[in-house]
Amino acid sequence: MSSKQIAFFIILVFIIAIPSVNAQEITIGEKADQKSIKVVINSANEIHVKHVIASLNSPKQIELINGTITNLTVSDEDGKKKQFGVIGDNDGIMIFPSQKNTIVEYDLGDVLFLKDNVWTWNFLYLETTSFIIPKEVDSIFVNNNPVYLDEKNGIACHGCQMILEYSIDEPKILKNVKLEDKEFLIEMRTFAEINQFNFDQSTKSISFEVNGKKQFVTTIIPLELLSNPYNVFMGDKKILFHQYNNGTHVWLNIRPDNSGNVSIIGTTVIDDEKLTIQNNPSTSESSVNQDIIVYILLGIIVLIGLVVIVIIMRKKRSSVTSREIQDDST
Repeated sequence: MSSKQIAFFIILVFIIAIPSVNAQEITIGEKADQKSIKVVINSANEIHVKHVIASLNSPKQIELINGTITNLTVSDEDGKKKQFGVIGDNDGIMIFPSQKNTIVEYDLGDVLFLKDNVWTWNFLYLETTSFIIPKEVDSIFVNNNPVYLDEKNGIACHGCQMILEYSIDEPKILKNVKLEDKEFLIEMRTFAEINQFNFDQSTKSISFEVNGKKQFVTTIIPLELLSNPYNVFMGDKKILFHQYNNGTHVWLNIRPDNSGNVSIIGTTVIDDEKLTIQNNPSTSESSVNQDIIVYILLGIIVLIGLVVIVIIMRKKRSSVTSREIQDDST
């Protein structure tokens, strides 16, 4: 048996004998270079993790994501199984040298919990990690901030510590409202009960009653109906909200602590004529120019009038003088 084989054997025996410890306290060997880490969450809220490790010329370790790990496999990029050593209670593994990338895969459990109708994961893994979210979900919450996925299927988290939250099959409430001669569709997404929905045309405001604590409420509003800036009130008190604008609609998200009446107020209604002038500088300049022309014309008319008056007065004086001279001569 060669000296290298003996050394590997000793390391392997030592690794197997390591008791269960926190993965962050493991100090055996250097950390492997991870090319990518992908976390896939399916519609049944099952999690599969895949680490891609760059080629190694010496034994190195990787930490596994905290949780209950099952179906752990290690292979090369061609799918050929490789030997590895487990550190602690599946806290990490030791990978042996390879000229090819090493693929580490496992299922992860006991990390997602349903809380207030929202799936929640308090995630910590200090490596760049990609998350693939269930296809039914088009928005998630990261540390209480909404992230709208649109056509994307997930997010990337750098040096990641976050509280990930999302809902599946969140009820949708559709409301048709009318402004002047147009109809608009407002969509609301929430597990809370929504009552007394109303759109006030005069104030361009939306109001409704939320019945439920700590429930996300997302209101999707056409921008043509209600435009930025926005204010959101619970009763008569302003509350925190987040917004996302996709060019045609705005997503307004709130999470009230308690039940109550919510009001969403958009831009103050102003006169259409004033709005046109404010939004069209050329029109404004044209109006100013027209005013100047009017003033000039008025000035010319007044000047002509003064000249005519002066001429008439001079003619009168001239005729009077002529008569006086005639009288004197007689």
